[in-house]
Amino acid sequence: MLLALILFIATYVLLLLLPKYRAHVALASAAVFVALGILPAQSVFSTVDWNVIMMLAGTMGIVFLFSESKMPALLADYIIDKTPNVKWAIICLALFAGIISAFVDNVATVLMVAPVALTIAKKLNISPVPSIIAIAISSNLQGAATLVGDTTSVLLGGYAGLDFIDFFVFRGKPGMFWVVEVGALVSTVVLLVLFRKDKQPIHLAEKTVVKDFFPTVLMVGTVVLLIAASFLPNKPATTNGLICMSLLIIGVVREAFKSRNAKVFSETLKSIDFFTIGLLVGLFIVIGGISEAGVIDEISHLFVKISNNNLFLIYTLLVWASVLFSAFIDNIPYVATMLPVTAGIANIMGVDPVLLYFGLLCGATLGGNLTPIGASANITALGILRKEGYEASTSQFMKISVPFTLSAVATGYALIWLIWA
Repeated sequence: MLLALILFIATYVLLLLLPKYRAHVALASAAVFVALGILPAQSVFSTVDWNVIMMLAGTMGIVFLFSESKMPALLADYIIDKTPNVKWAIICLALFAGIISAFVDNVATVLMVAPVALTIAKKLNISPVPSIIAIAISSNLQGAATLVGDTTSVLLGGYAGLDFIDFFVFRGKPGMFWVVEVGALVSTVVLLVLFRKDKQPIHLAEKTVVKDFFPTVLMVGTVVLLIAASFLPNKPATTNGLICMSLLIIGVVREAFKSRNAKVFSETLKSIDFFTIGLLVGLFIVIGGISEAGVIDEISHLFVKISNNNLFLIYTLLVWASVLFSAFIDNIPYVATMLPVTAGIANIMGVDPVLLYFGLLCGATLGGNLTPIGASANITALGILRKEGYEASTSQFMKISVPFTLSAVATGYALIWLIWA
């Protein structure tokens, strides 16, 4: 067990020190765990959650086709056309980014919506920095609302056996979707206060033209089929993944025939984030290795000991420690590691793990909003600004992100306890 723990700590340190090589680190560490016999070779395939992997790959490809159709830009144009001034344009764009992000990857959402904010800023000769930051943090917040909104949600769904509909209603009680939405309403009030002075009038010259609506049908179809699959009894473990991959294949083949251009296959493949997929495959194997060695059980016992077997204390610790950690480190490896630990804590205490699962997701997903480096969407947003010649300082970012994040997390923290304790 000591060797497994040392290897795991070394892996995590390298993940923090070498962010550009996280996938390489995770896969190399996985190979070491198998080579040393900590995880038996015959257990490697079953350790990886292929449903999660296929869901991610399929959704990423569908999002690419959806984005290329320009439908998100058209929806944003309609929103802007109905807003009277800059303040409401920023608020509506942030809310729109949040809605899109509940079903689409956060980074993809920022790439879709940010150009609209940039256009508005150029027309009015104002800085786009505040609006781009608002879009990024809003997209991060809503990622926890549905099963497909963020990689962390996909991980939770795969580990806890949650389906799409479970994020809305679970065991007859409100699911994470409603917790996130109430948090979004509270944090929107914060944005209204922060942008209260931006009252310049705004007008949209022309709307984006969408020539192909099939990718939109695919996107909606993905959500509808995932909901339908939630009601299927005794379905295969890879059902959700197969749905996403099947619809992606239909979309790509249809696009290739329509455009008579085989390049659509390579372009769609490029849109799939194989770096994140490789990172997850490696982490699944590493976590399988430390579980096999008994490390997860020991960490779980340590948490219970620190909290003195007090459920409220351990829930509080889990939520706010997750906020702190996710503000500085990527929340994907953090959540992947903490899910089995959380399950172990619940098992030792003899309590339902759902409260702790939702608390973990709330703290880890929303916590990434605190700092510019806490989430990929934030890094992407700052990169977009940099290309446009704007440098957003950490203080500028946190002036918006800190009150926004703390209000959303505090709301979620209270609601989850009230509903699930």
